[in-house]
Amino acid sequence: MNDQPVFEAQYVERHSRLTTFFRLLLAIPHLIVVSVWAFVAFFAVVIAWFAIVITGRYPAGLYGFVAGFQRYVTALYGYVGLLTDEYPPFSSDTSSYPVHLTIPPARTEYSRLKTLFRIILAIPVFIISYAMQIVWEIGVLIAWFVVVVIGKLPRGLHDMIVLGQSYQQRSGCYLLLLTEDWPPFLNPGASLEGGGPTGSLPPAPTTSGAPPAPPAAPEAPGSWQPPASGSGGLSSGDPLDR
Repeated sequence: MNDQPVFEAQYVERHSRLTTFFRLLLAIPHLIVVSVWAFVAFFAVVIAWFAIVITGRYPAGLYGFVAGFQRYVTALYGYVGLLTDEYPPFSSDTSSYPVHLTIPPARTEYSRLKTLFRIILAIPVFIISYAMQIVWEIGVLIAWFVVVVIGKLPRGLHDMIVLGQSYQQRSGCYLLLLTEDWPPFLNPGASLEGGGPTGSLPPAPTTSGAPPAPPAAPEAPGSWQPPASGSGGLSSGDPLDR
């Protein structure tokens, strides 16, 4: 069973200079909510750790609570990280938000051993996630200046931010015990949705509204001309000429 989450972010070129300039101030209500939610989620994960080590199962209620927290964090980071101007919802249901994380249902059974030694097994994930955090911060900082000046987010900067955030959010699922295998560096499954290996979705298609071109008119009767002699037409040596 593949329990790896999939990160997706819709690319939008034009961004608001005003909301970008005040992005951190606008995000304060969400930062307060996520701080409280993270405090409760920490204890939920501790309880889930004991439950998995003892029973091999992640309690459904705890799984839904922790998964909802991670989806909410992903949407918030997408907003703070300038991937979208759309204000995130105060909800764990972010499936319709431009930046979201799809988390599969809980496994029927988890490895007790992998859960018991999760802190040790997660050391490589911590290191890569730390590096991706730096990539994300540099990308967001540069993007903030670019958007404030020209009102556009270049595709290269968008992909850089997505690269950093994608691994962080997917590794978060591993640290929260939602998955039991190391998150792959490239975003699994996003290419099947059009998102490529990092999860950066292409812009939404646009239509010009122009009517389709009419079909070509048929040739008028009698417009056909026989081929010139010597260029593939009938010659005196052909049987029909006799």
